[in-house]
Amino acid sequence: MSSLYGNEMPPRSQQLGFLAAVVGMFMAILDIQIVSSSLIQIQAGVSASRDEISWVQTAYLIAEIVMIPLSGTLARIFSTRIAYVVSCLGFTLASVGCALCSSLEMLVFMRILQGFFGGAMIPLTQAVSFKLFPRSRMGSVQAVIGLVATLAPSIGPTLGGYITDHLSWHWLFLINVLPGIVVSLSIWNLLDIDRGNRRWVSNLDVPGILLMAVFLGSLEFVLEQGHEDDWFSSTLIFRMSIVSGIAGILFFWRSLTVEHPVLDLRLFRRRNFSLGIAVIFALGISLYGVVYLMPMFFGSIRGFSSRQIGEVMYVTGVSMLITAPILGRVGNYVSNRTLIIFGLAMIMVGSWMNTNLTAQSGFGEFLWPQIVRGIGFMACIIPASRVTIGDLPFNKIGEGAGMFSLMRNMGGAFGLAMIDTLLEMRDHYHWDRLIPSINEGRASVVDTLVKYQHLFSGTSADPYASAVQMIGRRVALQAEVLAYNDLFSYLALLYLFVLPVAFFIRKSPRA
Repeated sequence: MSSLYGNEMPPRSQQLGFLAAVVGMFMAILDIQIVSSSLIQIQAGVSASRDEISWVQTAYLIAEIVMIPLSGTLARIFSTRIAYVVSCLGFTLASVGCALCSSLEMLVFMRILQGFFGGAMIPLTQAVSFKLFPRSRMGSVQAVIGLVATLAPSIGPTLGGYITDHLSWHWLFLINVLPGIVVSLSIWNLLDIDRGNRRWVSNLDVPGILLMAVFLGSLEFVLEQGHEDDWFSSTLIFRMSIVSGIAGILFFWRSLTVEHPVLDLRLFRRRNFSLGIAVIFALGISLYGVVYLMPMFFGSIRGFSSRQIGEVMYVTGVSMLITAPILGRVGNYVSNRTLIIFGLAMIMVGSWMNTNLTAQSGFGEFLWPQIVRGIGFMACIIPASRVTIGDLPFNKIGEGAGMFSLMRNMGGAFGLAMIDTLLEMRDHYHWDRLIPSINEGRASVVDTLVKYQHLFSGTSADPYASAVQMIGRRVALQAEVLAYNDLFSYLALLYLFVLPVAFFIRKSPRA
């Protein structure tokens, strides 16, 4: 596949338009995680319960997952410029609506609109990059996109916590307004790269779109809410799983049998496309999983504030910023397969380096693992996009970019669901293994019990009971730390199993 300009760079105006699209993509990905550290404040602002407030994040994710694969079809019908500008303006207006909400119901509705419009900007930006730039510059271009895709979810919780602490939760959404207007104007004036085909509306597979929306929407709901509702013990989760399964089967059948499917699943006949999708799915698990695990560890084990957590986690972002341009250039001379193998190995090693955590682990213990993982993320995501989308026919780039972004997000959704479940299971497992050793037949236990009794003498009505409770809390803390160690080891093992997949990627011609 060649770009619109063959081996030449696009005009400077379109390069600026592409950068504007990257900013829009950054906003859309950032808003997935930016509310996660401020849910308590939002909960108070809209008078919601603890169970209800999670819908502020779930609603956005479901709407975004549904919209991402539709973006290619919308660009084909209306043109890339119109599809992007409408999406960006819709996202911006929905952001204003979110900030003005005073009830949970209205906020969830606005987050659905925000996620729906924002979801289109992610794959459209990816598609624009392959349409505009020549293969010889694709390494650097994909480094920029890869940096945005990995950095935005990494800094989202930290940035959200900072904004809420210094301003208010309303500004989590209002910060999108000015960039949204600038991006919309820039795209409209600078990125007129194709023409829409209104006649394609007659080929629109409406039943396929509805089946896809039900399939992906209900699947995302199950993954987001399953852990909180104890999975299939909940009648609602069980029913939604059945709905997702039936809709998924019908969607796949229709996509493989109609002449113009909403998603051309025949693209999976291409080996590199299928393997690239597998790699980006696995990458999504770790990318979103580590961003989720680390704040939980520092919050529950160390009691860190949002600011302190951000001071530890910024290391991953810095390592990505430094290595992105280097790996972008290296990607023009080293095969995509080699880079992906290197990246997967680095993520595996970086995860394994965090399998010996203690209750005192902090910045020092996470410094080098974050650097190693950050390099690995960039080394993977840059060539993965080239492998998946770079060799597609020109008219399939939009669909390919949509599926690429979709599978990255679905990998994240699967990863978070499994992490929540496994963390609880391993916590219970280690508690059950540790608690039998806490008995008064062991001298160390008796000594500790006596020390705590003296500590609580005069401050507690029952020093013995308080001492037992203190020991119980220490055991619970150690069980939780061991559970985190298990999760990091599982992430490392995941990439050990995914690594052989990369060896089957066909080498693309070097630029």
